Amino acid sequence: MISGDTILLALLLVTCINMARYLTALRSLIYIMREAHPLLYQQVDGGGFFTTHGNMTKQVRLYSYLKTKEYHHHHDPVFTGKCDRVRELFILSAGLLSVTLLMAFFV
Repeated sequence: MISGDTILLALLLVTCINMARYLTALRSLIYIMREAHPLLYQQVDGGGFFTTHGNMTKQVRLYSYLKTKEYHHHHDPVFTGKCDRVRELFILSAGLLSVTLLMAFFV
């Protein structure tokens, strides 16, 4: 029989790996955004996005940009592909994080 702690540890490991995938995809999106969409890069504070003094309202701007799928009107297929990937990884990571937290209370 598999114990609850083993299941929680495996779920936590998968969640951490997917969070790392999401953050690296987000970093590469911001790097691509510098050339593909300079105005959005300035709006989301691309240079200071991952710093400790990053502006939270500007980071939420990127979240709403990806949530409403405004990138579908962009001409660069690499940029739109990266936006799709970041959006999907965000949804996956948020779901895994919520399931992991829920399981932590039950185990």
